[in-house]
Amino acid sequence: MPLGPVRPSPLVEQAAERLREQITDGHWPVGTRLPGETTLAKELGVGRSTVREALRALAGAGLVRPRQGAGVFVLATDAVEDWPTRLRRAAVTDVYEVRMGIEVQAARLAARRRTPEDVTAMELALEGRRAASTADDVTFVDADIALHAAVVTAAHNPVLADLFHEFVPVLREGLVDLLNLTGLRDQDPNTADEAHEALVRAVADGDAETAAEIVRGELEDPFGG
Repeated sequence: MPLGPVRPSPLVEQAAERLREQITDGHWPVGTRLPGETTLAKELGVGRSTVREALRALAGAGLVRPRQGAGVFVLATDAVEDWPTRLRRAAVTDVYEVRMGIEVQAARLAARRRTPEDVTAMELALEGRRAASTADDVTFVDADIALHAAVVTAAHNPVLADLFHEFVPVLREGLVDLLNLTGLRDQDPNTADEAHEALVRAVADGDAETAAEIVRGELEDPFGG
């Protein structure tokens, strides 16, 4: 199957996809040395720099590996998905199970490590969540996540913070869908306000176990507390 020229834009992504197809279709088996950059550039109708970037992307996906002075060789026919890609494909229930572990521990640590600035940030986020109660579901979910993010930040653990922020896009989509399906806010636009206020108070008071239990209860029944 000939490669064929690619359309003008985005060239790198298109070139990488064409090369990926050749690899996954078995045109270049594992262990095969790919044609040189000049040859690939000519077949794809792009510049060598585009080919170089496309090969770098395939290397990042674990499909190819360059060998100094020998060329680029096929390493595998199935790409290794990066963490954000796997999260996008994950079921919301699976994400929630992991989120619980992250946020319960973050709440516990936040109660032990919070600073006055952290408490102020959480209080402002709580006010923002209340203000968003008159807005649409998307705005309300964003405000809800902002409050949880403030608690995670107060834990002062960069690994927990990074993990939480990786989850945010999937969480946001799942929570918006949940509200749309259940209509939870029809009767109570600021649903679970008391639980969130209690969480902020527990963290501010340094009550680690109460803060952890509040988060656990909320995540077991999102927006239901």
